[in-house]
Amino acid sequence: MSTIIEFRNVDKIYKTGDHILKAMDNVNFTIDEGEFVVILGPSGAGKSTLLNLLGGLDTVSEGEIIVNGSHVEKFSDNELTDYRAKNVGFIFQFYNLIPNLTALENVELMKDIVDVDIDGLEVLASVGLGKHANQFPAQLSGGEQQRVSIARAVAKKPTMLLCDEPTGALDSNTGVLILSLLQDMSNNQDTTVVIVTHNAVLAEAADKVIRIKNGQIETIVLNENPKKITDLEW
Repeated sequence: MSTIIEFRNVDKIYKTGDHILKAMDNVNFTIDEGEFVVILGPSGAGKSTLLNLLGGLDTVSEGEIIVNGSHVEKFSDNELTDYRAKNVGFIFQFYNLIPNLTALENVELMKDIVDVDIDGLEVLASVGLGKHANQFPAQLSGGEQQRVSIARAVAKKPTMLLCDEPTGALDSNTGVLILSLLQDMSNNQDTTVVIVTHNAVLAEAADKVIRIKNGQIETIVLNENPKKITDLEW
């Protein structure tokens, strides 16, 4: 597999008055195309900062972020907007669906963002929601809403899926279903999946596990034989 993501000596500093917080401190790692990557660490370790930098939602203070050979840290605001639209699918703990649009309409919104042929019904069917296309978010369970958000994220065929605690608000059975969908996209569609989580159990299913502490990489572990999500003991 070829390297698709590289962080080189990345720092991120936040300043509030005289207070300085170094959220990222000389961070270095690579991620290959199609890898299923889990980023672990305690609250405040810098996990979400890392995801925001990779997704172009925030900018580095120092260092380089290279995705598909392009230096993201050098992008202009317009280039960052284009990068997010074409390369990144975001999946958050909370679904961010538009309440007055149906599941199908929420997914097909991506047509207004990227020039990609999107078959909303087909994408919804791929996450098991083909029969719910004309329902509004309020008519769907939490797990179904999350699957709509995943369908929306993958509809534009992004280079990578960035997931911030994607199952934190779900029951365990629905969480397993969602994570299985993400693992399948990594294994069978060469989608690079990066998941930030507190749940160390998920590490057993990852191709690569990156542990962060105090804004620094603590360890990077490769799993030669990652487990299926459905085989994990939650």
